[in-house]
Amino acid sequence: MPVRVAVPRELTPGERRVALVPEVVQRLAKSGIEVAVEPSAGLAAGYRDDAYTAAGARIEADRAALLGSAQIVLKVVAPTPEEIALLRPGTVLVALMNPSRNLDRVARLRDANVTTFALELLPRITRSQSMDVLSSQATVAGYRAALLGAEYSPKFLPMLTTAAGTIRPAKVLVLGAGVAGLMAIATSRRLGAIVEGYDVRRAAGEQVRSLGAKFLELQINAEGTGGYARELTDAEKAQESEMVATAVAAADIVITTAAIPGRRAPVLVREEMVVRMREGSVIVDLAAETGGNCALTRPGEVIVAHGVTIAGPLNVPSLLPFHASAMFAKNLQSFLELLVAKDGTLTGQYTDEILAASLLTHAGTVPHAPTAALLGAPK
Repeated sequence: MPVRVAVPRELTPGERRVALVPEVVQRLAKSGIEVAVEPSAGLAAGYRDDAYTAAGARIEADRAALLGSAQIVLKVVAPTPEEIALLRPGTVLVALMNPSRNLDRVARLRDANVTTFALELLPRITRSQSMDVLSSQATVAGYRAALLGAEYSPKFLPMLTTAAGTIRPAKVLVLGAGVAGLMAIATSRRLGAIVEGYDVRRAAGEQVRSLGAKFLELQINAEGTGGYARELTDAEKAQESEMVATAVAAADIVITTAAIPGRRAPVLVREEMVVRMREGSVIVDLAAETGGNCALTRPGEVIVAHGVTIAGPLNVPSLLPFHASAMFAKNLQSFLELLVAKDGTLTGQYTDEILAASLLTHAGTVPHAPTAALLGAPK
């Protein structure tokens, strides 16, 4: 019997992505995997049901039958309690789970004996690069953030020489030079802006400069583990704040992308820094979902404070659902190669370091120690 994979339609408000796209479905079908898709699952991302059918998928309108008969369920974000209730014990679920913010759902999955793999827990190693949904979706977010900055700004980004005179290029400052930040820098450069980038990781300077942007230098090395930045000391924060404040005041568009896994986003742009910005300037805060890098950010809203437009968009990859879904699906295809053996059977051994690191629930337990600790803590 071929392994049965189900792709339900995402129910989370505002979520327009889909876990698999027809191109990847076709590859899975050729490898002997049976794929069932809920009607309209990909419609919001630009993928019609007939494209899935042509790729070899079966359209299953009965959600209970779709989820209840699947061996593997692929989703973009965590399932709802109603979806969890439809999963059989032993079902394998793969999704972005955001465990610390979905503890109730993790507990339900544990109690339902569902084996859950949380894609954000993938180890940052070479073997997992093709499965790294955080990087692929951050690429989308960084690109879209630059476009949002251009949209909200009252200025042209490139230098223009016209009959009405010469228009000077806009200045864009990107705080955080991870995947999203580097894509925001590259996109802003393509739009013709003068771009500066900053990151507490000194090694990021070479990447920023390679994109044609200026790197703000500060003699602090905050390289942490796993490619992330460590938290700064109080003295380092004071130095960083002084330099960033000057750069923020001079920028037309500020894009913030700094995040610390599992913690609130660091506040890089304080209110007094916003006050110093020019009228009509823009801040696009990609860290809005975890509190925001700007002190005035309101998650999910676009506000004007002290003459500055501050955008706190949520789920930014969903604003470009077609390619975000295509990248997500290819990441899942690579992940499935670990779950489905070459003989077409579903593996029951999760000793591979990638599977072991991303295993969130299994056989009524929570193998991921930090999440288990949160679930065991008193309310």
